[in-house]
Amino acid sequence: MNTTQGANKILFINTLAFTFCFAAWLLNGILVTFLVDNQVFSWSAVEIGWLIGIPVLTGAIFRLPAGVLTDKLGGKPVFTGLLLLCAVPMYLLSYANDFWSFALCSLGFGIAGASFAVGIAFSSIWFPKEKQGVALGIFGAGNAGAAITTLVGPKLLNFLTDNKTNLDGWRDMPKIYAGVLVLMAVVFFLTTKNKKPASSSKTIKAMMVPLKSIRVWRFGLYYFLVFGCFVAFAGWLVPYYTNVYALDLVTAGILASCFSLPSGIIRAFGGWLSDKVGARKVMYWVLGSSLIFSAILIIPKMDIYSAGKGIMAKASGTVTNVTSDYIEVEGVKYAVKAKTDKLANVDEGFHIFPKKESWQEVLVEKGDVVKKKQLIAKGNTHIFFQANLWIFAIVAIIIGSIWGIGKAAVYKHIPDYFPEEVGVVGGMVGVLGGLGGFFCPIIFGYLLEGTGLWSSCWILMLVLSAVCLIWMHRVIQKMADKATPQLVNKFENENG
Repeated sequence: MNTTQGANKILFINTLAFTFCFAAWLLNGILVTFLVDNQVFSWSAVEIGWLIGIPVLTGAIFRLPAGVLTDKLGGKPVFTGLLLLCAVPMYLLSYANDFWSFALCSLGFGIAGASFAVGIAFSSIWFPKEKQGVALGIFGAGNAGAAITTLVGPKLLNFLTDNKTNLDGWRDMPKIYAGVLVLMAVVFFLTTKNKKPASSSKTIKAMMVPLKSIRVWRFGLYYFLVFGCFVAFAGWLVPYYTNVYALDLVTAGILASCFSLPSGIIRAFGGWLSDKVGARKVMYWVLGSSLIFSAILIIPKMDIYSAGKGIMAKASGTVTNVTSDYIEVEGVKYAVKAKTDKLANVDEGFHIFPKKESWQEVLVEKGDVVKKKQLIAKGNTHIFFQANLWIFAIVAIIIGSIWGIGKAAVYKHIPDYFPEEVGVVGGMVGVLGGLGGFFCPIIFGYLLEGTGLWSSCWILMLVLSAVCLIWMHRVIQKMADKATPQLVNKFENENG
């Protein structure tokens, strides 16, 4: 078996194991929504946000130690051990009966999220630098595991609960997931060969030195957006669709899968693109696009009645006539705009842009004495924005795919700048990205409670995209200003 064949095999097994880990990691997005919708548990929006975010927190925190262990021991023992370790709390989840027991088990199986740091470090050492972008992009396609849970999960729950007639059947779902994790651990152990980087001989303290670089933390912020927010929405879009568009859980799960699956698969393309044109150029495009599409998605589905343009008397006098079309004040006629049934069935059609109707309501009667500039007809405006389901879903899929490309671009930077510390640096960047997946659903819950708008979550995306884009641009401008013209040309051609 030559090096290339061995590398491809390791990459395949790594990606497969990561896919199953990712599916297990995001289990709560479907399971918690199902349990609340069917009144098995009475959890608030904030509690739902916590339960969706808690596994992500564990996965985030353990990415750094998992990356360090992979650099020290190699990926085979670490990945195998992680799969077996996660299977235990996943199985115990089937016995949870309240918020705290559910949260505790979620903390345990959330370690599955640390598999990313293990796989990134274990995959990168098998490939030369010029192929690492594609290799890590292919590995990252395991993010598509989110689609397994959102697509298969609702149907599996319907089957296990006999179409919701035996709701306690949900408890078999964590057992099935636990069994799959154990099976994957066995396959991984039997089919992979261990390999460690040159830095494995370093002390832990020496391996941590790169974390002093501000560049690591900047990469981490990018990953907070493109990965953390992707993870957050992979779970959050299920209750989003069920509440905003009144969809059933199965349909909501399918649409959430449509968000997750392309984002995971396109990550491989993002790795190839980063190898070809440079990760920095890709990140400019990703952050700029994220800013634009987040702004579009902020506009909520709405049905608003507001004050509109009224009619004021031009001069004092007595009202001599009032009809549905006009008001007459001593010979002066004021045209009145009547209300129509234009928006009576507006929700039944297909609308891309907001629909508006304005009319005026007469406030005076024949014989009334009015003063100059007195309001004689009140203006009303009705604005309806459908936030059409299919347009929303398509835009959500687009922004998810853009983030997928961004995920590969961020990790293309790491072996370029830190070739011997991919596990440590990749682990730290993964921690920060994972924290995005933890904090965002919780923040989404508070934003929803505070504003009453489900679309408020996109405000956070807009702000994060703007901060990342501005920071990256300022750093690049400073580097370019300090460089000579020759170095600028070299800098533009770098992949890093």
